[in-house]
Amino acid sequence: MPLLSRRDLIQLGLAMSSLAAGGIASRALAQQRITQADLLRFEPLGQVTLLNFTDIHAQLMPLYFREPSVNIGVGDVAGLPPHLTGKALLEAYGIASGSLDAYGLASVDFAALAKTYGRIGGLDRMAAAVKAIRAERPGRTLLLDGGDTWQGSYTSLKTQGADMVEAMNALGVDAMTAHWEFTYGAERVKALKDNLKFPFLAGNVKDTGFGDPVFDADTVFERGGLAIGVIGQAFPYTPVANPRWLIPEWSFGIEEERIRARVAALRAKNVDLVVLLSHNGFDVDRRLASRVSGIDVILTGHTHDALPQPVKVGDTLLVASGSHGKFLARLDLEVKDRKIAAWRFKLIPLLSDVIAPDADMAALIGKLRAPHAAMLSQVLARTESTLYRRGNFGGTMDDLICKALLAERDAEIALSPGFRWGSTLLPGQDVTVEDVYNQTAITYPAAYRSEMKGSFLKEILEDVADNLFNPDPYYQQGGDMVRVGGMSYAIDVAAPMGGRISDMTLLKTGEKIDPAKSYVVAGWASVNEGTQGPPVYDVLASYLKANPVIRLDDRRPVRVSGADRRGMME
Repeated sequence: MPLLSRRDLIQLGLAMSSLAAGGIASRALAQQRITQADLLRFEPLGQVTLLNFTDIHAQLMPLYFREPSVNIGVGDVAGLPPHLTGKALLEAYGIASGSLDAYGLASVDFAALAKTYGRIGGLDRMAAAVKAIRAERPGRTLLLDGGDTWQGSYTSLKTQGADMVEAMNALGVDAMTAHWEFTYGAERVKALKDNLKFPFLAGNVKDTGFGDPVFDADTVFERGGLAIGVIGQAFPYTPVANPRWLIPEWSFGIEEERIRARVAALRAKNVDLVVLLSHNGFDVDRRLASRVSGIDVILTGHTHDALPQPVKVGDTLLVASGSHGKFLARLDLEVKDRKIAAWRFKLIPLLSDVIAPDADMAALIGKLRAPHAAMLSQVLARTESTLYRRGNFGGTMDDLICKALLAERDAEIALSPGFRWGSTLLPGQDVTVEDVYNQTAITYPAAYRSEMKGSFLKEILEDVADNLFNPDPYYQQGGDMVRVGGMSYAIDVAAPMGGRISDMTLLKTGEKIDPAKSYVVAGWASVNEGTQGPPVYDVLASYLKANPVIRLDDRRPVRVSGADRRGMME
């Protein structure tokens, strides 16, 4: 009999998963065979097409990435997108369980659906999609990169971002903004910026001495007979969330008044459309849109949210295009009298087994990875559990890192940062060196070991909780809750600052953590200059070699109250 292609297997997998799971994917049986044409099918509208991706975190290759099962909103945004997960998200958007959209946008039945639909993303697939849309809309497309592009992989760390600069130049990006890019340090950022073939826009980055702008704030493009002003907004809290010592002479901020002034200046030039290319995070941009008039579209990044439709705030459309190269967002706009008269949107899932890779980009990726191929492919262990990171309080990959810190650094308690980036591994997959770096590739990787009083541990948790759950989005400084190993705690997300964390307990003994007692704590990604310890990627690799079969349950050592349940998968 003839060999089955991967596309054939996708369709067979739909049927088999339905039979095996008893209805999980039964509605998927009604799907037609998925083709590249299906994924890219779109009825063009208006004069211009905005293409957007963000938070790709240096992922050149197709991957699995599980969306969060916990994404809690507080205050006025409780229960609003993107703070919907699981069945609540699927019901809100009318998405059928087991469908391609359910696989891409939710965590429900993720491992089963991943086996059906396969990996997603890959820059060569994105290049193919971009080229197809540009051919369909010549002179009408604008490709905008929302930042967190140069960091998050072994090759990006070893080349200090140069691999991603070369790849983005080849992709034909029209403009970008930034966040994790700054963790390479000021001099490296300036050097890489000079190698870009497109503008690096970050109008909210200033010199600390005289307040002079460090980068261009905006630029104007001509597309489809329109003048389009694009304003770039870097992550406002970079020196808080990441080491200030890497960028000591630069200051950041939301800079609402500066944005308002840039919008006014662009409007004075009679631009037809104003786009904010932002790395603020969704809730910050939602508030910003309600306070600053004249912005037509905000392409929002940082919080890794993927929404199947824009959210409208006043006259502004907020687009959230996901992370890790899973999606390419397409927004077609009809503009009349310098206002959006009509729009049409699609969040395109880049199924790697359906979209034919672009040959030129595939060759470039091969060239970029070739010097590192032997290291990347080294197998360290095998997992019997789904290993994922994304979620307000952590995931199984965070648990694995905490276990490694506890064992390799001989500690009682482990703390791991609330990073959102890092690909997912399915049960039965090998864990390679590449996988380790996809979770840990940072420029300040020291795995410290120190003593901390119980009172200081509570202070750390309280501080991070306020960054995440302050009801005023302008005080939310990025990231999710610090992940913990060796201990548990309770959190009331609705409580005021200083009163959210309680019932801190050592898991090994069951005793309550004493505020006056000192505990041996291991962690990594400290923002303090001069932190000592082995690189966390070496710590994790060593642990995996000693524990070559990974089996973890998915129970969080955190008891949550005060939260809208629609942000927590049922």
